Amino acid sequence: MIRRLPIESATPKSLAPYGTLVTANPARVGRTSVFYGDAVELWAQDRFVSDADTCLSVARVHPRPHEVVWMERHFKHTQTFVSLGGRPFVMVLGAPTSGPAPDPADVRAIFFDGQAGFMLHIGTWHEFPFAIDETTDMLVILRNETNRNLEVSENDEVEGDDLEKRDVRRRLGFTFGF
Repeated sequence: MIRRLPIESATPKSLAPYGTLVTANPARVGRTSVFYGDAVELWAQDRFVSDADTCLSVARVHPRPHEVVWMERHFKHTQTFVSLGGRPFVMVLGAPTSGPAPDPADVRAIFFDGQAGFMLHIGTWHEFPFAIDETTDMLVILRNETNRNLEVSENDEVEGDDLEKRDVRRRLGFTFGF
């Protein structure tokens, strides 16, 4: 059984339970560069959380069926995704929980138009982004520990110090789709 999710637009309000947009935001107070004056404007993002084990990678995301098989969460960092080339993508997100799976009532499919990135709150359940129309390259900021955790799976799930990756169908009895 698949529980269908409507696709919602990525806005500060729709994303508030899950994380924050990563974008130049003229509505916020920006600053100029000491070196470049008005030629460079800078906006601080919400606090990125990690430690020295952080890595920057590029993921090439190909279109795939719009069904969520796994959802995962991180305990030590605010994983961040930024579309390269301005291509749109969808993320399926669930608010942080204390239990071993997302609360289905809090799971949403959010459409990103490619004009801003997204930084997850610690503990936010998520599936890796879905490309919409074409292959999409994405900048991903995460901990190296997460990559190490992903190398050790048991029964198609992962349990690590920074990562829980869960089989949605096994945990909830259904998958999500959009």
